[in-house]
Amino acid sequence: QRWTTLNEPWCSAFLGYGSGVHAPGRTDPVAALRAAHHLNLGHGLAVQALRTALPSRAEVSVSLNLHQVRPLTDASEDLEAVRRIDAVGNRIWLGPMLNGAYPNDLLEDTARLTDWSFVRDGDLTDTNQLLDCVGVNYYTPTVVSAAGQGDESLRNDGHGGGAFSPWPGAEEVAFHQPPGERTDMGWTVDPTGLYDLLMRLTGEHPGLPLMITENGAAYPDQVAADGTVHDPERIAYVHGHLEAVHRAVESGADVRGYFLWSLMDNFEWAYGYDKRFGAVHVDFASQTRTPKSSAHWYARVARSGELPAAGDV
Repeated sequence: QRWTTLNEPWCSAFLGYGSGVHAPGRTDPVAALRAAHHLNLGHGLAVQALRTALPSRAEVSVSLNLHQVRPLTDASEDLEAVRRIDAVGNRIWLGPMLNGAYPNDLLEDTARLTDWSFVRDGDLTDTNQLLDCVGVNYYTPTVVSAAGQGDESLRNDGHGGGAFSPWPGAEEVAFHQPPGERTDMGWTVDPTGLYDLLMRLTGEHPGLPLMITENGAAYPDQVAADGTVHDPERIAYVHGHLEAVHRAVESGADVRGYFLWSLMDNFEWAYGYDKRFGAVHVDFASQTRTPKSSAHWYARVARSGELPAAGDV
């Protein structure tokens, strides 16, 4: 009944064609922008095809790894850095899909790279299709500043290294790791980012149904001698983010559901099997699968529809 056209097109376009850390491993900023446009167009054409083929009750969406971008300081230069990252990280998708146009500032930021002549007449009409829901994938906020001292390893959105920028039009922006607890991916745990992102979407697109299509955390989980896998950090992470979703709903966001990423440990992009996001531990050599403490906790939450007190495992 529920279909999504794309999952994380930002990664496909900009990590695949910009920084080269994902397949097909290219490092061409213009190719990355062209790939982004054709992902937008492919999404719109897929929506039309699905509407034609599916029964009327079916729901069609897209899942975007939108960036909750925050400035390092309130300085105008840092606010400009936020604008640039927001343009090529978020509005490059939201503009064509929901409004039928690329934002003017994105076109201006990238004018020295391309004239966007790969956008053909009718493309944006095809891209701008009515959606039943927009999926939101969120893990951690993105903190940026004007060019200067930053952490280059963060600019690839936590998906591995790479000497080339995945941010055409914003290559000189500096990325920063905010303080606080971090997951095994090195991502800061901050549920307020999810709340802020949901409220932004609600404010800009009133009445737009939303779905949390990915949220979760990787930790170096180990099987104990008694055969159990205890992961209280993941329980705390999910608890905090579910609280943020509930708060957003109370503030007016139309959130229809929440999906934990992921059911089991799996192949994580360029990291392979090194990062464990699953609620079920997988021994990749034997394929033995062991539900972690978080799986049992989350099952109780899902069955009851109620969020227990923090720390209640």
